[in-house]
Amino acid sequence: MSTQTQANNHTGKSDDWVKLVSSDGYSFLVKRNVAMVSGTLKTMLSADSPFREALANTCTISERAVLVEKVCEYMAFKAQYENAGPKEEIPLNEFTERIPPEVALELLLAADYLEGETR
Repeated sequence: MSTQTQANNHTGKSDDWVKLVSSDGYSFLVKRNVAMVSGTLKTMLSADSPFREALANTCTISERAVLVEKVCEYMAFKAQYENAGPKEEIPLNEFTERIPPEVALELLLAADYLEGETR
């Protein structure tokens, strides 16, 4: 295998995942297609963006880890059901039951900042 092919394979693998870092220092690895659910993260990680996040595949989010974790769960849930047909039942309770009431308001604000689009 040539050096160029090895470099392309390595780059492809590292581009599949991005790291989200919370304000209290916790890191979360998520698949790139899951992170792209967020409009803000999509802009930061875009290949043609001038942001350093695009080069490092790492985004710092100014929220506590408990919120970043829930945002990651939501993005994964949304990515999983994004192409669901109109007649396919989406188990919303599967996600909403995992949101502790004490973080609901903060989570709403974090989702607004990250432009987490809803259906």
